[in-house]
Amino acid sequence: MADRKDSASAIAVPEDEESTPTPIPTPTSTPTSTPTPTPTPSNTLDSPVKQIQIEGLVVLKIIKHYQEEGQGNEVVQGVLLGLVVEDRLEITNCFPFPQHTEDDADFDEVQYQMEMMRSLRHVNIDHLHVGWYQSTYYGSFVSRALLDSQFSYQHAIEESVVLVYDPIKTAQGSLSLKAYRLTPKLMEICKEKDFTPEGLKKASIGFENMFEEVPIVIKNSHLINVLMWEMEQKSAVSDKQELLNLSSSNHLEKSLQLLMDRVDDMSQDIVKYNTFSRNVSKQQQQKHQYLQRRQQENTQRQTRGEPPLPEEDISKMFKPPQPPPRMDTLLIAGQINTYCQHIKEFTSQNLGKMFMAEALQGHNV
Repeated sequence: MADRKDSASAIAVPEDEESTPTPIPTPTSTPTSTPTPTPTPSNTLDSPVKQIQIEGLVVLKIIKHYQEEGQGNEVVQGVLLGLVVEDRLEITNCFPFPQHTEDDADFDEVQYQMEMMRSLRHVNIDHLHVGWYQSTYYGSFVSRALLDSQFSYQHAIEESVVLVYDPIKTAQGSLSLKAYRLTPKLMEICKEKDFTPEGLKKASIGFENMFEEVPIVIKNSHLINVLMWEMEQKSAVSDKQELLNLSSSNHLEKSLQLLMDRVDDMSQDIVKYNTFSRNVSKQQQQKHQYLQRRQQENTQRQTRGEPPLPEEDISKMFKPPQPPPRMDTLLIAGQINTYCQHIKEFTSQNLGKMFMAEALQGHNV
């Protein structure tokens, strides 16, 4: 399968028909790196977004986008549109990024987005950017690409969020759609680009306070609610019984395999950091021994009436070793935590089904 190009090089919102976008470069750490927006004239929030209200049609569009273009671990991405009302972010529309490969050199991503914006504006549909969405494969979304892209979004559009849709978990019987934002502490670290162990320790950044989840409320009109109620009444009972299926070995096995892979990555990072710590300690000992020898030699030269040795720059003689990047380790820890939460939720649901099946079997006997 050919590698995909970046979803989009920029997201631009036209202020008028003659405006032209000024895109911010998109991070290219992975083939599926996400888009980066241009600042829009929309009002920014004085306080963080506390709730997200999303139209049911937007949820269906995201699900349909993955069903049409997503295959296995293929990631699909798109733009969220809407408006901000006090501390509530209302997502009223979205549109996907088309799939294309490196061979599609003639595809103009910025022009495509501008045309979409103008078309939506002509029919009086909300066209202000409020974030972006992407699918995930078994919850594997905590990555440097997502961090860089969401930082670019929040830096340019303060109220923006990222919606993460998990089709695998949704297929198990419950919709998996979560919204995330970067915490203020992580935003400051990303602005300063100080990812050293000292910088992260000073800012008290851990994997548990890198992302903040924003509660989602799905809103439908009264007519759609009535239609859904009628459809539920007409649905076959056999379809509902599929939610009680006890076969879960494949899903659980894959989740545990991904968890073990990330634990191996964490072990490798720990080895690198331990090696760095030993090198720093060894260099400190060498520097201390050198200063002692130099002091003894100056003392001997002083007793002989000779001038002391000239001053030397110790930092040039003993260059400190380069510390390993700690941000990648935090992202791995965050992904491990996400896997553990998914496995916990999945196993708790299965245990409930097993106890229910046991109770039914005992009742029939």
